[in-house]
Parts: sequence; structure tokens; C-alpha cells
Amino acid sequence: MPDCTDTPRASALFLSAFFDELACAGVRDVVVSSGSRSTPLAMVAHESSLNLYVDIDERGAAFFALGLAKASGRPVCIICTSGTAVANYYPAVLEAESSRVPLIVLSGDRPPRLQNLGAPQTCDQLKAYGDHVRHFQQMPLPSAEPRDIAFARQMAKTAFFKAAGFPAQKRDGGEPFYGCAGNAGPVHVNFPFDEPLKPDLSVSGLFTVGRTRAKIGDRGMVAETSLADDQTERIIATIEGKRTVALVGEGTCFSRADAQALLDWAHRFSIPLLADPLSGMRSLDDTLVIDAYDSIFAHGEQPRIECVIRFGRYPVSKSCFSSVCSGAATQGVQKASAANADASGVSESSVAPDVRDLPDGGERPVQIVVDAVETRDFNAATDLFVRCDPLAFVNAMRRAARDVLVDDVREASARAWEACNDAARVRTERALAAHPSDEAAVVAKALELAPDGSLVFAANSMSVRLIDAVYLKSNKRLTVLCNRGLNGIDGTVSSALGAAQLFAQTTFITGDLTMLHDLNALALQRELIEHHGGSDAPSIVIVLLNNRGGGIFDTLPQKSEEPYFERLFLTPHSVDFAQATQAFGVPHALASTTDEFELAYETMRGTPGITLIEVPFALDGFRERFGRCR
Repeated sequence: MPDCTDTPRASALFLSAFFDELACAGVRDVVVSSGSRSTPLAMVAHESSLNLYVDIDERGAAFFALGLAKASGRPVCIICTSGTAVANYYPAVLEAESSRVPLIVLSGDRPPRLQNLGAPQTCDQLKAYGDHVRHFQQMPLPSAEPRDIAFARQMAKTAFFKAAGFPAQKRDGGEPFYGCAGNAGPVHVNFPFDEPLKPDLSVSGLFTVGRTRAKIGDRGMVAETSLADDQTERIIATIEGKRTVALVGEGTCFSRADAQALLDWAHRFSIPLLADPLSGMRSLDDTLVIDAYDSIFAHGEQPRIECVIRFGRYPVSKSCFSSVCSGAATQGVQKASAANADASGVSESSVAPDVRDLPDGGERPVQIVVDAVETRDFNAATDLFVRCDPLAFVNAMRRAARDVLVDDVREASARAWEACNDAARVRTERALAAHPSDEAAVVAKALELAPDGSLVFAANSMSVRLIDAVYLKSNKRLTVLCNRGLNGIDGTVSSALGAAQLFAQTTFITGDLTMLHDLNALALQRELIEHHGGSDAPSIVIVLLNNRGGGIFDTLPQKSEEPYFERLFLTPHSVDFAQATQAFGVPHALASTTDEFELAYETMRGTPGITLIEVPFALDGFRERFGRCR
């Protein structure tokens, strides 16, 4: 064992043990933001078995890692230097907390002897993210003492499992999927380093020092959890005789098997699945997958709802969640439901609804919220909180289904939803055909052209809402992701590029303000092509819907003819994206029609690295154009 006071050797051994333990636990990727005080972390990570990315933009690097973790379902490490670099990671940490994305922030810091003395690039980094991380760990100065090596390995295990949370899901192939479920989230580990900063990577024992001799395979196990029989019976009794729907939001399904299990449960209990575009359910063409629910609610056509079972985050559709938390959902429509009720022999008057009074005297459906951690219910409408993983809930009810008789009320309700959904889909398809130059038509064409098994990443604001409106179910497997935790535009381009590393083809749909907010991410073109695949690098087609401003505000209450509206909210600009992309070496195409867009997409699809198709639109009139596709 080398001299424990030899800083370069101590740093190499201490940190190599830490990174080796992370790799053994399941970490595969690390994103580095270049800096001086983080030199030991960056150099040892570069020498490790981890797949390493470099992004000089600290804010973007954190969001790139967030996208990578969101898509891979594994904790991803991000490395930064001291000072403001730590603060530049803050927006991604907040998004990771809200979206339950497993990030492990590894920050370099000045040694204790330099704190509070005016040393450059030095600030208090202890618990820099406050309560927004699942765990904070202040590390000691590196040491090669056996007890300190053991401590480094133990803290790596702790960081991994605190970030991964519980429970671990399973991919279709059996691989664990830790992210975006349970209480996964960000973790911060702060490393003080003294000079000399450059570690001695020639030291004997690098990455093997302190390894356990036990042959145990994976370093952790997650026990299966389920509902007790009496709990399942209580839930079944609650929904008995009630017109019931399920809101299936982001964070419900993590594999095709999950989606199939949810669909099987829906059929056994005759429960329509109102499928958010981020739920994964729209990759299944089934009658109970209600993909046009936003249009149904926007037109006030929803059949009567007496009970709502909610999985994951609230859906993108504001019309939906506003209705199910108000008396509008219990009033229903009427045409499709009445027709189906007559066919089944169940009438409105023959069913006594079980609803809850609203403070204003109205009624709302009973709401059952299923989540492993919290209700995520900003409408404060939860009647029964079932604290478990959605698939554990579904599987427990599937096991009990053999003892459940056919419920004519739920069956009639399901048929009513299917009829309403079919009518809404036809309305959407006709609108797209009648207005082929609208934003919605371009988004629909992008979804049509995106190949099976590819990723569609959506920006917030209007991009994800357009996808919600025009993404119609089919058996084509698309993974649709979006940073919906805080609904921000911070780092969205970087997140899309990070998530794209798990797919051969990605289609990223964004507006111009979101693109401008993270334009530096295009600098990753060189990194991705030269260091991550060359001619086999993932292909990322950016679809830029450019209305030269904040068109979404045309749909919001702030809209006004007063001068402040344009200056403060529409924020028009005159950025030339063709020149901007040229500066980063990103191929650019301008498409003014849907046909031109299709040609450009077909040309760029499969091209290694980043390409961008710009589709121009008018800043005014978006409200009317968006309304046509619903």
C-alpha cells in the first residue's frame, strides 16, 4: 500500500474505489463539466469503465445527464468543479427531484483549510441543494487507508441506492429500471481536494483496492411488494357499480410488459385508460386505450365519471384534470353514454352515483390515487391513497379478478368512452387533413415518420400539448419523454440529446424559445460523433416549430392588445437558426409545408449526430390553429 500522505496516489486509490463501487452497483454513464478543482474526479472517471461524456456547459451537462438517466433508468453521475459550477447544476437537480430521475452529483471542492478565507472559487457547498436531494454526503480528503477506502466504497453504494430509490422496475429483457419510479431522485456527494490535484493513475491497485471477495452478483436486491387481500377487496368494493376511469400518467409503465399488464387489468374490470402521451400506453392499439381524451373533455363530451383511479403524474391535458376535479365529470354527456346504456340495459336512473361534495356545492368523482411515495395531487381531491407501485396495485387486482362478477355499469361506461373516443379521433384526423400547414399537422407527420422503436422527446409549452392532441394510438412502439417535473424550458435540448444516447433514432420536437434557451447544447455535435459512435452515432432530428416568439401566451389569460403583452409575453425575436446551426456544424433544412417537412425528415433520418429542420409559423393566430386539431 502506498504512503497514505501521498496526495496524488491517495486520490487515485480513494476515487477509483468509489467509481468501481458505483459501476458494480449499476452506474454506466458519467457526464463531466471541465474544471480545475474537479481534476481528480474527472481523470479517475475517464480511466474507469464508465461511459464518459464531456459537456463544457455546466447547466447543459446536468440536463444531458438527466435525459440519459430518464431514458436508461439508471443513476447517472455528473462531475463539476467548485463554486458557481455547483449552482449551474441546480435547475437539473430540481427537475430530477420532481421527475424522480436518479442523478448523482459529484462536486469538487476546496479543502477545509481554505474555507471562509476569501480563497478564489470557494463557497460553502455543504448541502448546497438543501432538501431538493434525496441524500447529501460530505466526503473527507482522499486517503488510501483501508478504512477510508472501505468508506469510499460504502458511500458509493449509498449514493447509488439513494438515487435509485425504490422499487426497481424490470425492463422487458429483465434488466433493472431504477429511474422515474418510487422515490428515485438526485444525490449530492461533495469531495474536497488539496493540491496537487492530478491523481497518480499509475498506482498499483487502481479500481481493485478494497473490493469484496464475495461472489454475490448484483450489489442490491429489491423486495417485491403487493396489496394484502383485504386491501384489494376494499378497492374492488369501492369501484363496484361506479362508472370508473383510470388516468394513466407519466411514470406508470416502464416496459411493454407493464403496459400489457395494465391493459389486461383494464379489460378484466372494464375500466377505460385515459392515456397521457407520456404514459407509454399509446403504443398499444386497443379499444380501452382512450387517446383522444383531451378533445373529449375540451368539447364537454365525456361520459359520466363516478370514480377515478389515477396512476403517475397528472396528465398533460388541463381540460381533463380540471373536469375530473369538478362537477363537470359527474354530469357526463349524455349522447354516447345514453346510447350504450340503452344497449346494455343500464340506465342513468338505475345507478346511484357515489360522488364527493365540492366546496362550491358541486360534486366530483371519488378519486383513488396509486403511488409509491406521494399523492402528487395539487387539486387536493384524493379520497383514497394507495401507497404502492402502480404495477403492484394492478397485479394484485388482476389476481383477485377471477372472483369478481361482471359489472354492467362499468361495462356500459367503457363502451361509452370507446364511442366518444372513436368520434374524437375522426374529428382530429379530419382537422389535420383540412389544415395541413398547421403546427399540429407537422407534429402528426413527425410522429408518423418516426420509426418503430425510436424516441420522441417533447419540449414543454405547446410541443407536448400538440403531441397530446395528435398522437393517436397504434402498435408502433414509440418512447415519448418530456421534462414534465417542473414544466420548464431549462436544458430541454440537452435532456433530449442525453436521452437520445439510448436510441438509434430520436425525433425532438421543440419551439423556438426552448431552442434558444439551450442553444449551446448543439456544441455537443462534435462530442457525440467523435467519441460516441462515429458513423454509428445515434441520429437526432430536431423539429423546430419556429413562430419567432412565445406563441403559447396567445392561448393564456395574459393575452391582451395592450403593448405590454408583446413585450413581456410574446417576446418576438429575429434569430437566424440557419446561421446558428452552421456555427455548431449542425445540418439545417427549412421546410415551409408538410410535404417539404416530410422530404427533409426522410433525408435527415439516420444521419449520425444532430440535424435540424426548421418549420416557420406566424406568431399570431396560434390559439385558433391549436383549437382546430382538438
